[in-house]
Amino acid sequence: MSTVRLRLTSRQHSVLKAHLFPGDGLEAVALALCGRRTGTDQCALVKTVVPIPYSDCRRATDSVTWTTTRLVPLLMEAMKKNLAILRIHSHPDGFSWFSTIDDESDARIFSSVFSFTDTEDPHVSAIMLPSGKIVGRAVTSSGESVPLSYVAVVGDDLEFWYPTDARPPVPAFTQRHAQLFGAGTTEKLRRLSAGVVGCSGTGSIVIEQLARLGVGRLVLVDPDCVEEKNLNRILNAGKEDAYLGRFKVQVMARAIARIGLGTEVQIIHENLFSPASVRAVSGCDVIFGCVDTAEGRNLLNRLATFYLLPYFDMGVRLDAGMEGQIDQVCGAVHYVQPDGSSLLQRGVYTLERVKAEGLRRTNPEEYKSQLKDGYIRGVQEERPAVISVNMQIASMAVNEFLARLHPYRYDPNADFATVRTSLIQGETYREGDTDSSPAFDRYAGRGDLRPLLDMPALTEMPTDR
Repeated sequence: MSTVRLRLTSRQHSVLKAHLFPGDGLEAVALALCGRRTGTDQCALVKTVVPIPYSDCRRATDSVTWTTTRLVPLLMEAMKKNLAILRIHSHPDGFSWFSTIDDESDARIFSSVFSFTDTEDPHVSAIMLPSGKIVGRAVTSSGESVPLSYVAVVGDDLEFWYPTDARPPVPAFTQRHAQLFGAGTTEKLRRLSAGVVGCSGTGSIVIEQLARLGVGRLVLVDPDCVEEKNLNRILNAGKEDAYLGRFKVQVMARAIARIGLGTEVQIIHENLFSPASVRAVSGCDVIFGCVDTAEGRNLLNRLATFYLLPYFDMGVRLDAGMEGQIDQVCGAVHYVQPDGSSLLQRGVYTLERVKAEGLRRTNPEEYKSQLKDGYIRGVQEERPAVISVNMQIASMAVNEFLARLHPYRYDPNADFATVRTSLIQGETYREGDTDSSPAFDRYAGRGDLRPLLDMPALTEMPTDR
C-alpha cells in the first residue's frame, strides 16, 4: 500500500480535543467523514466531525465501547461519495499507540465499514493524546494496518506529527538553521513537500530560499519559457536559456541540482489549469502562489480548500507615472487557511476579473470581441518588475511559513493573516482573518472529485491518470 496521510484543520482539531478530553480521565470516541486524495501519496482529509455522545458509550480509563447507530448514515454518505471513515479516540493515560483492545475493536469496526462501502481504498483509525498530538494508522480492505506517514493540522500554526520521534542526523548544511529553529523543525523541512506555482519574479526567489532551507521536495508549475525580457527578475536564468527557449521550471530544476542539497524536484511545464498540475500540487504539504492573475489565485484558493492545504499568496504592485515618477511600490502576503476567508473575500480579486481572464485564456477572439463591445473590462497587462521588491515580498512569504511551522513571534500568528508593506510609506501592516463565512467552505476537505475541484475545465481524460 502507498503512504497515507491524515490532514485536518485546527478548528476541527479543537472540536475533537474538547470532546475527547472532557476532563474526567475517561476515554471518548468520535468519527469523521474524510475526503480522499488517491494515487501514490494518499491522503484522508477530514470533512465532517461527528462526536459520539458520552451517553452512547461505556467509558473507562483504558477503553471505550459505543453504539454504532451514528455510524450508519456516515457509511451511506461514504459509499455514495467514496469518502473515508476516521475513527478517533482518546488515551487519557498518554499511551502513544494502539492497545490490544484497540486492535480488536478496529478489526470489528473496519470489517463492517469495508463490507458496507465496497471500496479498496483505506480508512483510518487514530488516537489523540492529552497534548493534542494525533497518531494513527491506515486500515486496508485485507485488514492490514500501516502507520500514517504523518498527521497534519492546518491552522494559524502548522503541526506535522510523524510516526516516530526518532530523527536522522541533521545534515551539515542545515546545522545553522537548526541552531535557530531547532533540529525538530529542520527535520520537518526535510520531510515536507512544497508546491510553487509560478517560477518567475517572486517564484524563482521562493524556490531558491526553500531549496537552501532544506525543504525535501519541490513541485514547480509554470508553462512558460524564459525570455530575454524577464532575465532581470528570474534567479538562475541566463541569456542562453532565453535563446534556447528553456522552460522556467527546467531552469529552476537545474539550479536546485547545482546547489546539491538533496532537494527532490518535480517539474510541471503546463498551465495550472490542467489535471496534471492540480494533481501534482494537491500532493504537496504547502502551496506558494506566485501568480499575478485572478484566475490563478481563484483556482489555488479552491485547491487549497479541497485538499486542506496551507496557502501562501504573494503579490507585488509597482506603478510608474508617465513622467518617470513612482506612484506606488507595495506588496502583500496572504496566508489562507482551508476553512478561513478566501482571497476573494479579502478583495484581492473580483469574480468579474476571473471570468475575463478565463475568457482570454480559452477563447481569445471572443475576449477581444466582448472587450471591444464593452461587455467586459480589459484584463490588466504586465506591470513593471523590480527584483529587489520581489525579493522582499518573497522573503516575507517564506518567513511567514517558517513562523507558522515554528512560532517565534511575540504576537500570535492569528494576527498575521495578511501582511502588507509599502515602500512609499516605509510601513508594514498586518491584519487578522475576521471573516467567518468562507467562500469555499462547502468544499473544505472534499478531496478528489470528478471533475477535479468540481470544475468542468479540469475533466480528466484516461491518459491523465
